[in-house]
Amino acid sequence: MNLLNPVDSRTATAPGPITGQLHARLSLARQGFALDVDLTLPSQGISALFGPSGCGKTTVLRALAGLERAAGRVALGDELWQDDDRGVFVPTHQRAIGYVIQEAALFPHLDVRRNLAYGMNRVPADQRRIPLDQAADLLGITHLLARQPVTLSGGERQRVAIARALLTSPRLLLMDEPLAALDTARKAEILPYLERLHAELAMPIVYVTHAMDEVARLADHLVLLQTGKVLAAGSLAEVLSRTDLPLASSDDAGVVLQASVLDHDTAYGLTRLTLGSAELWVGAVAQQPGVPVRVRVLARDVSVVRSAPADSSIVNVVPVRLMEFSADRATALLGLALGHGDAAAGQLAAPRLLARITRRSLDALQLRPGDALYAQIKGVSLMH
Repeated sequence: MNLLNPVDSRTATAPGPITGQLHARLSLARQGFALDVDLTLPSQGISALFGPSGCGKTTVLRALAGLERAAGRVALGDELWQDDDRGVFVPTHQRAIGYVIQEAALFPHLDVRRNLAYGMNRVPADQRRIPLDQAADLLGITHLLARQPVTLSGGERQRVAIARALLTSPRLLLMDEPLAALDTARKAEILPYLERLHAELAMPIVYVTHAMDEVARLADHLVLLQTGKVLAAGSLAEVLSRTDLPLASSDDAGVVLQASVLDHDTAYGLTRLTLGSAELWVGAVAQQPGVPVRVRVLARDVSVVRSAPADSSIVNVVPVRLMEFSADRATALLGLALGHGDAAAGQLAAPRLLARITRRSLDALQLRPGDALYAQIKGVSLMH
């Protein structure tokens, strides 16, 4: 299902999906804070803006929406929303955006259906890209349409708010920490629906968060912000695997990898995944062979040995090549490429792992970039 392609010839005649990237060059100075970013984000998928509180994530999002008057240029594909050099500034209400914040902000006097209709009715009938019932089905709220907002859980309210944003027929969806106001149970309730948006929306989504678990589960592209500047940007796998970024020193440092289901071992309740030249075992999953899955491997769950162990309780032992490392007095973080391919060329595009070991082990093993090793992986988390 492509939400930007016509889905009903009677109501949806809008153009197809965005074909160009989102470009934003923004600068803003105010007391105690300066923003200076230059971003190019993909035309589809979820781009996460990640960083500590006060780094500028929400300011960037508000500037993309035109709610914050930063200097610079903003363009989505062939749509120019701001260009100060040419005197162009399109106001927020004329930008084809959907905006979701922490609080659902539903109209308390309207039931769910009429809350949704409020968003849809802002768009002329011949420009609507998705019918109300389809948006409700996508967010799993069809059974809630007759309910009043006061009777909904936090997760249900947020799903209604997202559906309402979609019904404005946006070409860009902006989400400002949409799960921050929810407890753990409600977050678990809504995450599968955000994954469904990720899979089925043919539009760019810019997602602000300071929660790494949300980044690992949802994002395709990652932008790290620090004190108003872009520290790093690129594919999720690329940025997470770098050993020179602040993320690498965090306790939950690790990588997210794209794999596919190979087969199942029903006798032991396990599933085997294929990942390039490597195979990984995880707890049994429902997906059938060939289905793509996303897995997360934390650096603290990876150790290395020079020779493949003959007898070990660790079932995931894969060949790797040491590409780089960073070290302090006590610990070292290793950047590992899967496989024993050529160190100079063949490993450049290989999936990466991180391993956190002691500095003592680094010296004892006399590890150097280019070394062929084996990674022992104690834990692999499937991103459901």
